[in-house]
Amino acid sequence: MNPELRVIISGGGTGGHIFPAISIANEICHQRPDAQILFVGAEGRMEMQRVPQAGYKIEGLPVRGLIRPLWSPKNIGVMLDFLKSRRRAKTIIRNFRPDVAVGVGGYASSPTLNAAHALGVPCLVQEQNSYAGVTNKSLAKKAKCICVAYEGMERFFPKERTILTGNPVRQNLLTPNVSKEDAIRSFGLQPGKKTLLIIGGSLGARTLNQSVLSHLEEIRSNADTQVIWQTGKYYSASIAEQLKATPGGCPENLLVTEFVSDMAAAYAAADLVVSRAGASSISELCLLGKPSILVPSPNVAEDHQTKNAQALSTRGAALFVSDAEAPEKLINLALKTVEDEELLLSIGAEALKLAKPDAAEVIAKEVLKLAEKEK
Repeated sequence: MNPELRVIISGGGTGGHIFPAISIANEICHQRPDAQILFVGAEGRMEMQRVPQAGYKIEGLPVRGLIRPLWSPKNIGVMLDFLKSRRRAKTIIRNFRPDVAVGVGGYASSPTLNAAHALGVPCLVQEQNSYAGVTNKSLAKKAKCICVAYEGMERFFPKERTILTGNPVRQNLLTPNVSKEDAIRSFGLQPGKKTLLIIGGSLGARTLNQSVLSHLEEIRSNADTQVIWQTGKYYSASIAEQLKATPGGCPENLLVTEFVSDMAAAYAAADLVVSRAGASSISELCLLGKPSILVPSPNVAEDHQTKNAQALSTRGAALFVSDAEAPEKLINLALKTVEDEELLLSIGAEALKLAKPDAAEVIAKEVLKLAEKEK
């Protein structure tokens, strides 16, 4: 066995998988400065850029998702790529010789952890959602440890190997270095006004964007509220054209941006956040005690975002609006809620109760335990 700790971390596809994975890697390195970490991701996906930016090496696999309908002949190619990915993953594991493999979800997790298990490497699975996906349920049968973010996950995984850890979040959110007033000013807005933040994520902004576009006059007429609206890069050009064609143009109290680069400042500025219900976003909102309205994306496996949102809304830790209802109801509800100080305080306090600020630390310790046990 290698004298230093060697860890493979696999997964990605979205920021919701990548940011927790990087947080786990950072914490492993904090606890064991001698650790050597290698990421394994899917070729052409976001992790292939974000992981090197965070200072880690990454290997890519040609793995991709199944095409619907499942009987499509194109899935023959998908399955061939999966087999190719598993073979490549075995080569990567033999060359790197890890002490432990960690799967965080995403296309690359399955071939990597299956290959690791086949080669006798102990595996840890991190399930971020309140409803376990098919891949993680399958991988959990081979994992020594399953780290989960919600209570009651024993209905999916063996109780004796399941640990409630929470989801790791981006470290820069844990140590905000800007006041609310300065954060608001950094966006060119006015500190005296209520601030609403609308974020759809990189891929899930369509319904939220439609909701804003169909209620521009309501936003314009609520002059005491200002809105930061992240449209997503894919939609930014068409939205700019639609705003240009709107009578009166873009409301003065609406800041439109395709991407918010400083989420710590955006959260600090916001009195209320409108967001999709991805596991990573929910963990950040809870950690910061931010009142939110969650609009689950319907275009995800097993409709897990709805289950994530319900896990908060049933406890009064968020408000819930379905994707179908959002274009009609969302903006009016948000404009009303952001003015209700008592409700904002209540939602924020309940969200904070669900926070797990030491999630990355706990998961890293479990990784170290597995490595030491195998040695």
